[in-house]
Amino acid sequence: VFSRTKPTLRVLGTHVTLQEELRQQAMKDLGINILFEPKGSAAVLQKASMFPESFDLYEQWSNSINVLWSAGAIQPIDKSRILYWNEINDLTKTGRLRPDAADGAGDAPYKLLNVQPDGSLSSTPSDSVSFLPYVHNVDSFGYNTSIIEKGIPYETESWGWLLDERYKGKVAIVNAPTIGIFDMALAAQAQGLMKFANIGAMTHAEVDQLFAIFIEKKRQGHFAGFWNSVPESVDFMKSGRVVIESMFSPAASALNGLNVPVTYAAPKEGYRGWHGVMSLSSQTEGATKDAAYDYMNWWLSGWPGAFIARQGYYISNPQRSQPLLSKDEWAYWYQGGVTSTALKGTDGRTSVNPGASRNGGSYENRLSNVAVWNTVMPTYDYSLERWYEFISA
Repeated sequence: VFSRTKPTLRVLGTHVTLQEELRQQAMKDLGINILFEPKGSAAVLQKASMFPESFDLYEQWSNSINVLWSAGAIQPIDKSRILYWNEINDLTKTGRLRPDAADGAGDAPYKLLNVQPDGSLSSTPSDSVSFLPYVHNVDSFGYNTSIIEKGIPYETESWGWLLDERYKGKVAIVNAPTIGIFDMALAAQAQGLMKFANIGAMTHAEVDQLFAIFIEKKRQGHFAGFWNSVPESVDFMKSGRVVIESMFSPAASALNGLNVPVTYAAPKEGYRGWHGVMSLSSQTEGATKDAAYDYMNWWLSGWPGAFIARQGYYISNPQRSQPLLSKDEWAYWYQGGVTSTALKGTDGRTSVNPGASRNGGSYENRLSNVAVWNTVMPTYDYSLERWYEFISA
């Protein structure tokens, strides 16, 4: 009798995708052991780039790809082993879902996708890729409509609101240097306080100017806090500590589920986009590597995409998840339509009330209005120093 040991897959990533329901479902469907190791985004990137032997699959955002690739921490993924490759939409393949879409500044995922024969990454199609395109979304800010009058998506809603004197002392920003800096830059630019030559690659002088503006605002008591996790951002808004803040989609859903009237803005300047990447450790081989491909394919097989749609996230081949979503869920989350029934979030609580439609409209609309993608800029190390200075100012 031969004993077959189940392979164990170690997945390093963030709480965004490393959720227990997903792990349980994947183990059930694939018949393998899966260990999730969720950490904060900076900690995940540091561990992965220094210790590729500590994980098999890495799940984070496209802004980590350049770092991991140049560190030799990840290996090319063979496109022919991705079952649903042809179903993956054009967002990561060409950079746009429709011809008139904005490319978005910074690390647009399509620029980093394809592994070239010389070992570089570019938008030119090839046989292997640096990451599996899967979960993605656009971020902005949330505001309490019982205090701030509801704006018009893409017309009056503006990143500049984060610096509006009327909300002084009631504003929070996400405490994540690679993310918060763009929220701040978009706000400063919207208020006409400064201009960037390329917002996705700020110069030292631009970084200095930006932080001078924000440190001054902080000294004036403009900010009520800097949140570190989605639950903390929910708490800030629920307790009344803030009326407007940088926010991620699940926080807005959670607050609406708690009857706090929060609108997730569709800023006229465009969103800050993020794109999930699943990458294969350079050290993973054999049966574990086979299991890693099984898990990557599972992510695009329908169920996971439907699960994450219920917290406002998109998947790269949505048509495969559509049959697993109710007609109202599909209409609300993907088509910008109105739901006639109450929709539940992944926590089982009602997050969308009947008669609601998604601010910013359809998937295509929202992803065609990206101002900048989450990016690790050439001035990243310097901006990091300035960020900690700002937080402790």
